Amino acid sequence: MSIEKALEKASLAESLGSAKRSNSIVDNQTESTHPNDAFDAFFLTDDNNGNANAHSSNVGEKNIERFNWEFLHEHGFIDPSVGHMKIAEEFRSIKRPIMSNALGGIEKGIERSNLILVTSSVPGEGKTFSAINLAISIAAERDKQVLLIDADVAKPSVSRVLGIKRTPGLIEYLEGNKIDFSDIILQTEIAGLRIVPAGKAHQFSTELLASNKMINLSRELSERYADRIVIFDSPPLLAATQAEVLSSMVGQVILVIEAEKTAQNIVMEAVKKLESCDVVLALLNKTQRSMDMNYYGYGQY
Repeated sequence: MSIEKALEKASLAESLGSAKRSNSIVDNQTESTHPNDAFDAFFLTDDNNGNANAHSSNVGEKNIERFNWEFLHEHGFIDPSVGHMKIAEEFRSIKRPIMSNALGGIEKGIERSNLILVTSSVPGEGKTFSAINLAISIAAERDKQVLLIDADVAKPSVSRVLGIKRTPGLIEYLEGNKIDFSDIILQTEIAGLRIVPAGKAHQFSTELLASNKMINLSRELSERYADRIVIFDSPPLLAATQAEVLSSMVGQVILVIEAEKTAQNIVMEAVKKLESCDVVLALLNKTQRSMDMNYYGYGQY
């Protein structure tokens, strides 16, 4: 579908709102075919059973990362402890087609459909805002578990926005064999939500993200945990090369577009970098329309 038709479709769309792990699992040469109990534990310890809308977790209190809710409230993020929020309603609509693709990907011919990349054309369009809210919204589902990975390794924002500690993260895992993937997964106060920080700055971050170790990790997350959702917050497509590299490893890309500001030719240039991805969805953010009309536009390329 052409970008013009896609954007036209977006403007007419319905309103969507403003562990320890052994080295055999993922390495630079081989793909593991054997489950690892410690790695699995990070996806299996939560039992939402109706508690998904509360700040809660059944793991040890000392291991739980707690968010800076004062900051999140001030900046319009979803609070799962609040019964009704406009932003929560918006993301309930946004996530539906994404979840349909993620959990029905095989039938739709979408590979790695549970791996979702959230990006934008240029900085400042709201990709991290969208990635965090999408993760919180999906984690609110009674039977869903989400892993949010900060893959914006050049300018990580997830830990800063949420107010959690910056710990060794994705980069440290990819650069060597001293850290297992389970070591970098942070358990949070929201049942069903785990976070992987970006980690330290690295001059060869693009090469690390393009490495066999990262490719094998994405395959592992997709194939063994097909019923779990993995969200990557990546750099803007036209600001860094990492997003284009990561887009080839996921099944869905959410392209956040700042409505009425980002030029169409800029969006078209960004879309060209996503040709390897099965599904590219456009989310129009920061619109000035009334809530009676489309607050978020939504379309598929």
